[in-house]
Amino acid sequence: MLANGTTAPDFTLPSTNGKDFTLSVNQNGASCVLYFYPKDFTPGCSKEACDFRDWHSRLADQGIAIFGISTDPIASHLQFKEKYQLPFDLLSDQDGEVSKLYGAYLPIFNVSNRISYLLDSDHKIAGAYKSFFGAKQHIKEMLKLIRR
Repeated sequence: MLANGTTAPDFTLPSTNGKDFTLSVNQNGASCVLYFYPKDFTPGCSKEACDFRDWHSRLADQGIAIFGISTDPIASHLQFKEKYQLPFDLLSDQDGEVSKLYGAYLPIFNVSNRISYLLDSDHKIAGAYKSFFGAKQHIKEMLKLIRR
């Protein structure tokens, strides 16, 4: 995991909005949550996505965007987003390079590990939470960090 206070690595990935997403461009001067997850449509990842969905508007009201990142292709992300009515974009890290930059890659399985980061408006790591099997805890931990 990246340490608190370090600058989040910049990256560009394909997004479910049909355009490439670049952290430094699309979130310039804005806070966000980046949550890395293993696989679309699995029980834990579906619960986690729905938790972030359910808190999306409250976070958006505070100027905090949410982005889900996994190694799944955009086609899978689009189906996942539609099925669970996710109001935020999912980003496709098919080669796992961004997951590696964020210490969120499981090479044996070629998937992202379950890690959530809160980035401040300068894209410094304001906090992180890592728990592969604790999918339901990720939104709770991000909310604790936001309330500080």
